[in-house]
Amino acid sequence: MTVEQLSQADTGFLGQVEDASRRYATRTTERDGHMEALDQHGILYADTPERVNKRLNRLGVDWAMATAIERTPETATTGTSLDLDRELVSTDLLKLERFMGRNDLISIDYLEGGFLAARSVGRITVRSPGSSHHGTGFLVSPSLLMTNNHVLGSAEEAAAGVVEFNFQAGLDGLPLVPVVFQLDPQRFFVTHRDLDFTVVAVSERSRDGQPLTSFGRLPLKEAQGKAVIGELVNIIQHPNGEPKQLALRDNQIVDLLDDFVHYAADTARGSSGSPVLNDQWEVVALHHAGAPRKDRDGHVLAVDGTRWHPSMGEHRVDWKANEGVRVSRILGMIQQFPLTGAAAALRAELFAAGSSLHPVEVSPPTALTDRTDGATPQNMTMDRTGERPATSGAVRWNVPLVISVSLDAEALQPRTESPAAAGPAHGATTPAYGRSLAGIGSIDGQSPAQRDLAAAMVNLAAFSTRPYYDEAADRSAREAYYAGIQVGNPTGLRLALAQRLESTHERRPSYKPMRLLYPWVDLHPDETLHGIYSGKGFTAQELIEADAAVEAARIGRWQEFMLHESAPGREAIEAELDLLEASLPFNCEHVVPQSWFAKKEPMRGDLHHLFACESTCNSFRGNIPYFDFPDFDEAVRHSCGRREPAKFEPSEGKGPVARATLYFLLRYPGMIGDEARELQRGGLELLLNWHRDHPVDIYEQHRNAAIAEMQGNRNPLIDHPEWAEQIDFAGAWP
Repeated sequence: MTVEQLSQADTGFLGQVEDASRRYATRTTERDGHMEALDQHGILYADTPERVNKRLNRLGVDWAMATAIERTPETATTGTSLDLDRELVSTDLLKLERFMGRNDLISIDYLEGGFLAARSVGRITVRSPGSSHHGTGFLVSPSLLMTNNHVLGSAEEAAAGVVEFNFQAGLDGLPLVPVVFQLDPQRFFVTHRDLDFTVVAVSERSRDGQPLTSFGRLPLKEAQGKAVIGELVNIIQHPNGEPKQLALRDNQIVDLLDDFVHYAADTARGSSGSPVLNDQWEVVALHHAGAPRKDRDGHVLAVDGTRWHPSMGEHRVDWKANEGVRVSRILGMIQQFPLTGAAAALRAELFAAGSSLHPVEVSPPTALTDRTDGATPQNMTMDRTGERPATSGAVRWNVPLVISVSLDAEALQPRTESPAAAGPAHGATTPAYGRSLAGIGSIDGQSPAQRDLAAAMVNLAAFSTRPYYDEAADRSAREAYYAGIQVGNPTGLRLALAQRLESTHERRPSYKPMRLLYPWVDLHPDETLHGIYSGKGFTAQELIEADAAVEAARIGRWQEFMLHESAPGREAIEAELDLLEASLPFNCEHVVPQSWFAKKEPMRGDLHHLFACESTCNSFRGNIPYFDFPDFDEAVRHSCGRREPAKFEPSEGKGPVARATLYFLLRYPGMIGDEARELQRGGLELLLNWHRDHPVDIYEQHRNAAIAEMQGNRNPLIDHPEWAEQIDFAGAWP
């Protein structure tokens, strides 16, 4: 947040900090009593019997059994109806302590639950005239997101905000591509200053067309017993607007008030609007502030011992405890808002979501009725008196069709919806590609490489039944795709195509050549793959199995690296990733080398510039720009082509690589050419010459049609080769 916003002590973050500090200070005696009971008697006696009973009931543990288990084997009662022996007591005590978050040994499904929970957490960014700030928020229903009042204090502030999901690192340590959704307070907005919460509607689709429902939700449950004093909680957060992070079981609940929960913060820093979760990944509270350490003069201290000031950001405060707002109190307050019509329907959806046991994926809401009578106020604000000002506006009533499905890590791996779900782009027909991946989400007992191999082989079998290239269908799709594109103005044509390519790039699969490229996209009419630079033929199964072996080796090498590096820094991680890339390359060539765009998505997985290429040729070319040697045909050269310092000419594939590179210039203008080792403007003539001298054939037409089905966009240089001389490509350089 900006200094100005943080200085608004009555309504902003500093006001919440002061309120939390007062509450924490007045509870010193009670808190000390809780901790003494926890140390001397155990977790069953640190909280009230009523709350502990509710917690045990929620975990399916009987109170009488639990109290006997909590005793040590030496003091456990014998000769009673329980009649527990030492082994049983020890085993069940371990189980109970795991359930209650008091033991570091937990079931492995804990990680899977955390993975799903994290999907629903995003970074909020608000940019309004004169100010900008970040916060954290999380989806609580198929349409609604929760955060703090001091993050989004008004509908006007929310209207200037977005939420970004996937703003985090992937398994390879590289950043994922964030998925950005606009906040939509016109549909729903309720907020409360004292309980410091805001619930706001989110647009149904992201800026690039992905559905909000693909990010699941963290349902808010009214039932009590989600946590007791002494338990450990987790906080998924974007501290100070940074990539997503997790404070893992590092906050112990030390006190429960009527409206708030306090948890110790020895090392973990909170972040406004984050969900506070128990070990079953249920939302216990909404994190909002804390009690900071202060010097003798009452100034808040930073983590380095200096005086803290707002410009440092809240993550630099030296918290002695964090405070969250209890979910049950938030839900009770939301029920009091006098909502009708569309707003009431979305509130009902929120409470219905809380009845689910786990985060679920749902289909997009189905619009049934439009209301424009202004009778249903959407923007609801409650102050400490519980009163609200009325705000009218147009209302769209969306009634969701909720379908529960299983979500697992592999199903979410592509970071995009299936092509079949997204529908056709610009009138193009949607063929069978989406069906080929059905049911590949989880293959029990297999490694990631084995799962990718199995999925690729299923795809290969599915695609084998399809015609290689349907010219009539592709012609129809092509005409629909370029409808409205005008030629005659070179700059205008470039800008129009760039906009079309980006807006229709609706589905963005991550870089998995064995799944998509080899089974179908890059097949030649003879049903084999050809090395793009050598022309050497391979069966699809050959390259699929070879890349699966490479992936397995990479994973093994990475695990070995992490085992021997207790805390590798960013530079060490990047160096190791580069080493793996160089020593264990996939049989896939990025026509535009990955180093030119820092291996970022969606460029890395964009199928239009990916080609099958044996690893020897892949390494031979490296990241060297293309070149035309005058004596190429007479010179002795490698089977992949000829290479000299900063110059490479392939033996084969000049037409396809030229058109793929020209596509990249249109799709990602300004991305390459800012360094001498990359493609410069002087290389444009070479690309145009190769494009002219090596015309489009049925192989490229097949590729283009297959990629359009998968990604949504097409390569204009394949569809309209004549446009090459009419496009101002020079304007695509930085």
